[in-house]
Amino acid sequence: MRLPRRYLTRFQSDDLPHECADVAVIGSGVAGLTAAIELAAHRDVVVLCKSPLEETNTRYAQGGVAGVMEEDDTVDAHAQDTLRAGGGICDEAAVRLVVERGPACLRQLMSWGARFDTAGSQPVLTLEGGHSHRRILHAGGDSTGREISRALAARARGERRVKFHENTFVIDLLTQPDSGAACGALVADRGGARRIIWARAVICATGGAGRLYRESTNPPEATGDGHAFCYRAGAAMQGMEFMQFHPTTLYVAGSSRVLISEAVRGEGAYLVNRRGERFMPGHHPDAELAPRDVVALAIVRELAASGDTCVFLDLRHLPRPLVEERFPFIKRECAAFGLDIARDLIPVRPSAHYMIGGVKSDLQGRSTVPGLYVAGEVASTGLHGANRLASNSLLEGLVFGEICAAQIRENVPAGPARPARLASSDPARPPAYINIDDMAGSLRALMWRAVGLEREGLTLQRAVEDMDFWGSYLLTQESTSPDGFTLQNMLTTCRLMAESALFRKESRGAHFRRDFPARDDRRWLGHVECRAGEPPEFHPMQARPGDPPARRPASGREEEGLRPK
Repeated sequence: MRLPRRYLTRFQSDDLPHECADVAVIGSGVAGLTAAIELAAHRDVVVLCKSPLEETNTRYAQGGVAGVMEEDDTVDAHAQDTLRAGGGICDEAAVRLVVERGPACLRQLMSWGARFDTAGSQPVLTLEGGHSHRRILHAGGDSTGREISRALAARARGERRVKFHENTFVIDLLTQPDSGAACGALVADRGGARRIIWARAVICATGGAGRLYRESTNPPEATGDGHAFCYRAGAAMQGMEFMQFHPTTLYVAGSSRVLISEAVRGEGAYLVNRRGERFMPGHHPDAELAPRDVVALAIVRELAASGDTCVFLDLRHLPRPLVEERFPFIKRECAAFGLDIARDLIPVRPSAHYMIGGVKSDLQGRSTVPGLYVAGEVASTGLHGANRLASNSLLEGLVFGEICAAQIRENVPAGPARPARLASSDPARPPAYINIDDMAGSLRALMWRAVGLEREGLTLQRAVEDMDFWGSYLLTQESTSPDGFTLQNMLTTCRLMAESALFRKESRGAHFRRDFPARDDRRWLGHVECRAGEPPEFHPMQARPGDPPARRPASGREEEGLRPK
């Protein structure tokens, strides 16, 4: 699929209104606002928000944030739990970095005003699937993300050198024509009026891509925009085949796909089928506390065997006071549909939840594009490997938000950026009529069907071909509205995900291939990397003493029995 740079860089500096800053932060979730606050004493920062400031994936996080906060827990234990969940391809250095620095970042967050649940003077710590200790902090029971968003937004709004542009859509990154370094962004307001933000450094913290799927826990903003515009700017993308599906989202006609937190099973809830039978003990020794990919795939198989549309969470054996105190948000959401979570079975099924892959980042938060830093869900730091451990994502956002800010303070000179003159690399065709809602719906349905929990080569190949056809006319046009830009980004990110899933011919973590159901460490212990204009490449993990020699995977289609085009 050809991805022209076209209108995204063709404006001269005097063609459009512009402003200059030291740093542009794109996104206002936990990673973006942490970076902005950390930079505020040293740099002028512009925060660009697609929606109102607090309308991010962070706000909807229920499960909590993980951190080693008690003496009977250890950094080593948290690291081992993370590595075990990651399917063998976590970057151990990234894991160690996050879990070691995480507790200090959590204490910093508390000093900024975040109020976590406590018993007396001590934080209440809970257990979630994949964790060996109670180390999950919550706020308001199941409203952790709301409290973190509130605290960070209040702190950031009080910073004199931080300026916010809410309801502002980033059309694309701007890069210097000689060095390729990031130097700002082309943006549009909701009416489509455009302007340029110049910056000496850019932090992309745009969050996830769950709304690329028909079934998703994510808010409407999570359409993979940052993944797409970083890719167009030349950034290497890593692990785009790994989308984590949350096992339990409310499945009631007329409801949005409300997340039913991992913590519900952490407190002892059972998963049962329509006959009231528990089925997880037959899939994993940890039963309902197994890693998310195991639980989600078990539910899908239970539904395939029974022909039902959902399974059920059963909390009826738990004390009502515990249930109502721990899960007030879930209680309210379910009550709107006549469900009493302490008395009734809760109908659930998996939905797209967390984008594990993203913009390849080193341990300093740097992408492969000079001047472009990434943090949070849009980044692929190596922390999550092939499957994210529950409640590590907010922690990663805090740690890498701080790291990106520190790197910019140390390495990027202060003072507003000077406007550059940018030239077009590809003219775009005038816009043609496209039914955006219809095409977005078709794309989401295709992703759910072909790039969902279970995948196979022929279906993936056909999905890639469909996306290439759609791209042949959609991606060569100049959009005139944020909705049009969003659709182009959706298609770009979906294509990267489908192509990466087709390329990885094994099953690992959140990626399951029916035609290659086994994990294959001889060929696939490593990362799939994509760059604009190039086919995917496989990068093996660095060998450790005693490891068998890796076999480089075949890149052709003969291994899958696919017909050549």
